[in-house]
Amino acid sequence: MIIRYTKALLVILIVMTSCKKNNTDKHIDDANVYNSKEIGWTITIPNDWIVTTKKQSNSDTNKGKEILENQIGSEINISGLKNLIGFQKNAFNRFQSTSQPFEIEYPGEWEENNILLKKLMYDTFTEQEMKIDTSATMVVNIDGLDFQTYEFIIYDPDGEEIIKQQMYNRLINGFDFGVNIKYNNEADKKEMLDAWINSKFKK
Repeated sequence: MIIRYTKALLVILIVMTSCKKNNTDKHIDDANVYNSKEIGWTITIPNDWIVTTKKQSNSDTNKGKEILENQIGSEINISGLKNLIGFQKNAFNRFQSTSQPFEIEYPGEWEENNILLKKLMYDTFTEQEMKIDTSATMVVNIDGLDFQTYEFIIYDPDGEEIIKQQMYNRLINGFDFGVNIKYNNEADKKEMLDAWINSKFKK
């Protein structure tokens, strides 16, 4: 099978993301509400969070792509990958979302792809001599839709926790839709998680 790399790119970005200035997005209204028509998804951005620029998101994606290509030893085609809304407090507390077309070729392909990607992300971190733990994959319901979710915890060489990343994934309207919540403190985690859990999806 061909592995789809969207979610792996999201997680690998931990090693190079940085904070940028505020940016307006054509899909964000005056009430700080973002809407993705292709996904049928609406989320309200928390007050005082910085919207990540498209330029920064694309730059981060390309850097993540380079790291993954070095890991697997071949080029990755991410032409269908689309960065959706991203917002952040700083480099360590950041919400990211993406979509990528995913045409099912056989039953269970999407689920199998998720398992392989989780292992690839784990292996990529360990190859960089980073200590990492990962949680079991569970199912979480958000506005009536089930999402697969798991978490990575990354440590420094002395075993001190640096950062955590929660991944949420689902196949929607023919797209592999992913959300990544990266945090290093519970207060910022709560703001991002509250915004995400209170998302609305068009049924």
